[in-house]
Amino acid sequence: MGHVQDRWYRPKKDPVTGEVATDKRGKPLREKSELYGIGDRYKARYVDPSGSERSKSFPDRCKKQADDFLLAVENDKREDRYIDPTAARRLFRTQAESWIKGQSDDPATRQILASRLNKRILPVLGDKPVGKIAASTIRDWMDTIAGYSENYKAVLFTLVSSVLDSAIDDRLIRDNPCRAKSIQRPTAAAITAKDIWSEDRVRSVESGLPDRWKIVVPIGAGCGLRQGEILGLSPDDIDRDAMVLNVRRQLRLVNGTLVFSAPKRNKTRVVPLARGVLARLDKHMEDAEPVSVTLPWRKPSGDEIKVKLLCTRDDDKLLYSGDLFTKTLWAGAFRVSNLTRIKQVDGIHALRHFYASTLLAQGVSIKELAAYLGHSDPGFTLRVYTHLVSTSYERARLAMDTVFTRPDPADGLEAA
Repeated sequence: MGHVQDRWYRPKKDPVTGEVATDKRGKPLREKSELYGIGDRYKARYVDPSGSERSKSFPDRCKKQADDFLLAVENDKREDRYIDPTAARRLFRTQAESWIKGQSDDPATRQILASRLNKRILPVLGDKPVGKIAASTIRDWMDTIAGYSENYKAVLFTLVSSVLDSAIDDRLIRDNPCRAKSIQRPTAAAITAKDIWSEDRVRSVESGLPDRWKIVVPIGAGCGLRQGEILGLSPDDIDRDAMVLNVRRQLRLVNGTLVFSAPKRNKTRVVPLARGVLARLDKHMEDAEPVSVTLPWRKPSGDEIKVKLLCTRDDDKLLYSGDLFTKTLWAGAFRVSNLTRIKQVDGIHALRHFYASTLLAQGVSIKELAAYLGHSDPGFTLRVYTHLVSTSYERARLAMDTVFTRPDPADGLEAA
């Protein structure tokens, strides 16, 4: 059990016997120490769970606070909730670096996380000790990202909250300030009908692309592939007998080097292949013969593999990174077609949304759509596309009409 030391006073000793002097009632007498009036008066001393002696100082007239602090420490030790006060001095950036190590062993994923941290989070929170980050600190940081889209803000907020959750796991802090009641967590906006491209817009963007790259649109809008998956697609991924497309890899940029890797979350999948899309693929391969490309797997130092690709350049560079494709060919397609391009809405991901909305309109289930899109959780797919799921009111009416419009055996009339 700890105790509170009064630094300003000490037991008075009898000058003759050297024993502690007492008053008439036997109560020990005290006298001013050499530290009287210097610094904080009280020092709460205790032994932490590791056996090390710890202390915390309190000013004059704060004896009760010191006693309450010791009581709280003893309760935390008993309930295995003790937090080493020095651990909370760890900087947010140091904790973030540790957190990234536990998220993925994929170099590209780590690079994306590090980029978001470095650009939008660490400049504000990086040099703050995790124990000093309060709800007000989070609110101030959120103000610095106020101008971004709700989806991007939700991604960044989740990243900060996850790093602080890891600090709780490591017993650096007790509570996550991102979960304070005064913090309104950003939420990703669901896709609405106004966000979905019309068929005319899909065709206009396709017409604006160079002939060699027009195939990107049928693959994205007709199979729901992500950008990296489109750029990493091979004719060997086409199963003509089963009429499916095997999504096995994507093209990614890791530390400035193009690599092949598995699709997002290492989740390969099979997508139904429409005859019209297959016909477009065949026509594309007639006009632009697929080219064999050798790249490392997953990371620049990975084993090299050779893949015959559908989408390649016609110069000696052969490939576009996703970012370069967007800045040159994709943005150029809007200029050629005289279309206004909104960055947050009109990325190549819009083709995936078009694919999803078309399937939902035809009655494809959320579970099936999640599998085709490569989502691990159908619940996520539902949250993203919930506003596009058609109502079943008319189907429900028809189902009940089969019951309530039958002839009534009692009077030979149809029920009202």
